[in-house]
Amino acid sequence: MWSLFARDPSKDFPYEISEPVQGLEDKSVWSLHQGKKKGSGEDVSVFVFDVRTGSETQFDIAKAAVKRLKTLRHPSILTYLDSLETEKVIYLATEYVVPLHTYLGELSKDGKEGHQRELYLAWGIFQITRALSFLNNDGNLRHNNVCLSSVFVNGAGEWKLGGVEYVAGASEGTGLPIKILPSLEKYDPPEKADPGRQRLITKCSTDMWGLGCLIWETFNGPLPQQSALKDLNNIPKQLSSVYCELVGANPSSRPNPADIITRCRKIGGYFKNDLVDTLLFLEEIQIKDRSEKNRFFSALTPQLDNFPENVCQYKILPQLITAYEYGDAGSAVLMPMFKLGRLLNEVEYQKKIVPCVVKLFTSNDRATRIRLLQQLEYFIGHLQASVVNDQIFPQVANGFMDTNPTIREQTVKSVMHLASKLNYNNLNVEVLRHFARLQSKDDQGGIRTNTTVCLGKIAQHLHPQIRQKVLISAFIRAMRDPFPPARSAGVLALAATQQYFLLSEVAQRILPALCQLTVDPEKSVRDNAFRTIKGFLGKLEKVSEDPSLRESMEADVHTTTPSLSSAAATWAGWAVTAVTAKFYRSQSDTVKSITPHASKTLSKPGSLEQPSSSSISTTTSSVTSMTSLEQEESKGADSVSDYDETWDTENWGDMETQGGPSGSSESRSPAVEGVEKVEKKGTDGWDTEEWGSLEEQPAAEGGDLNSPSEGWGTADFAPVDDSNVKSISAYNWGETRETGLSNRLQPDSHNLRSQSGWEDTEWEPLEEPGSASSRLEEARKKREERKLQRQKELEARRATKLSGGPMKLGSKKM
Repeated sequence: MWSLFARDPSKDFPYEISEPVQGLEDKSVWSLHQGKKKGSGEDVSVFVFDVRTGSETQFDIAKAAVKRLKTLRHPSILTYLDSLETEKVIYLATEYVVPLHTYLGELSKDGKEGHQRELYLAWGIFQITRALSFLNNDGNLRHNNVCLSSVFVNGAGEWKLGGVEYVAGASEGTGLPIKILPSLEKYDPPEKADPGRQRLITKCSTDMWGLGCLIWETFNGPLPQQSALKDLNNIPKQLSSVYCELVGANPSSRPNPADIITRCRKIGGYFKNDLVDTLLFLEEIQIKDRSEKNRFFSALTPQLDNFPENVCQYKILPQLITAYEYGDAGSAVLMPMFKLGRLLNEVEYQKKIVPCVVKLFTSNDRATRIRLLQQLEYFIGHLQASVVNDQIFPQVANGFMDTNPTIREQTVKSVMHLASKLNYNNLNVEVLRHFARLQSKDDQGGIRTNTTVCLGKIAQHLHPQIRQKVLISAFIRAMRDPFPPARSAGVLALAATQQYFLLSEVAQRILPALCQLTVDPEKSVRDNAFRTIKGFLGKLEKVSEDPSLRESMEADVHTTTPSLSSAAATWAGWAVTAVTAKFYRSQSDTVKSITPHASKTLSKPGSLEQPSSSSISTTTSSVTSMTSLEQEESKGADSVSDYDETWDTENWGDMETQGGPSGSSESRSPAVEGVEKVEKKGTDGWDTEEWGSLEEQPAAEGGDLNSPSEGWGTADFAPVDDSNVKSISAYNWGETRETGLSNRLQPDSHNLRSQSGWEDTEWEPLEEPGSASSRLEEARKKREERKLQRQKELEARRATKLSGGPMKLGSKKM
């Protein structure tokens, strides 16, 4: 009567049992089911033995298997979790696994997956061999049931040895157990039927025969009959000799599993490959020294593409995280860790990677900080905006003021990835405050350049009002930088962000600043300046012809989230590509040692759009020295870095007007500074007599451009010493475009070409009606004619000068 109300003990089993798993139907006394742990939902596997349908012998075998598995603990043996025995059933809960036969059927044999399969099978066979070595040598046990159906694969792709129903002591000379399932008899070694050879049985001979059967089935599928073991066609050549020993007829000649591991782990052996080496190193990482770890992690990242994803995700990645958090793996582990993090789904990423990232950003180790900033693009998409603003950005912002140039530069580049997640204050106030200081005061030309590039990249994320106040001033400042790539960056950024500028600002501020660079010493800067000027002039011309286009051209100026894609389709598409493609590759990118030739590379032109080898290899120290030399030569001229370090975003609007009417310092164009230095020192071989000959031109008819009637102020231009430079009114502004303008500009451009070694072919002709070839030919002829005419005039003037004595700049010949 009491039995009717007794509680079913299976209800107390802490695991839920669900769908059955195929693969063990006639090869085991157990049936395999999927399961979950109650409460946590963790996946498990549950082996079920039905007492009511099984025989007494099978019941005893099942009970023995539970007891044996409970006592065996090894990384390559199936992990026991829990068990339950009732009058009706026996439950055995283990880690989640699937039969090896099922798992192998899902592996591809073609292409990249085929190469991964080869590496993976070597790792799997190694694991089973290691498990058998543990049983035979350490446990003095024999498994007696090694075959395809006794091996399982867990979620991390690790092979686990199960099927422990027939495990027994390895006393030599004892007989082999009788397997009650007929389907397992084909795996019995030949000595079982030959009593005369049973005396040759060793503690590992039976399991080594089973290992040979497992190897054959791994590459061929389930073994149909014992005679099929003679077929070696699909066995890898590296493994064929060992395989033949394993399935040899003489039990005593079969090798020990420990000897197999030693032989196959040698160079050229079957167990010697990148996957096995990587996984074994990670298992032993705690006993490795720091230098070994750094070498290992540095070489690991490119190898990960050849490893199976489940092994990377569930085996390698957890060990990398553990190695960094609890060991001294160092920053080298970050690159492979973030690469593997992309394999995780969002829930797993938030659980495993994000806490690690937040913790890493608090590290004071500079190597760790650099690695994090370099890998930011791989994990920024998984970080919530609140996490970025509250926990990540405050740590990143410290890098703007770091004394290490590499840290500062990587911090600047990181803003490109952070911008879309930063709030108003962090982006429009904090970031721009640091950018203003870096662009004006940093002694590294590469950092100043990349600050301008990054500002162009994040322009679409800035608040429209801040964008209006900042962009033009910042880019004009960059165009006055002594470092040529910085000037190119300013020009390209103006063109790439052209949809954010009012046409009135284009006419009054941008074009006058760009015109200063048309006489820049660097050809790349001049070329970019001319292209940008033509583009802006084209916009102004279209609006002048059709004022209704003004609204569409200024549509993005006040837009909160405009897109650069529209700009890419316009004339500025080339600049969008140049600015958004990559940052300037300065010295701090690679942290190379300073070479004696570094200072010489600055004499060559540098460009952001097509950086030359010289500009790329320029060291930050040489840039600094060149900047300081120019500052010393100019003496009275103020440097672009003479700005207060505590500026906020409102000071960006004053960048180009510092030192205007108030008399404070003003940033000067490198071209203007070069003219002043030449006039004072004459170090470039320019004779003042040729500058004086300009006075022979007729007086200007158009008046002074600096007069109030023209509406041109001095805010956007550097001051020029009137005592040494001829007044603009002395030029003849009434001449035609083809002749007058060319003749007025020709003396300066001629001198620049003659002194710098630039050929006429480097100058692009002005656009004229007609075909491209005819325009080029006509422009070339005109240049040749003007050159010959100018040479004759110079010779005549020099002859006159020799007879009449020296002429001072600005004096007129009577």
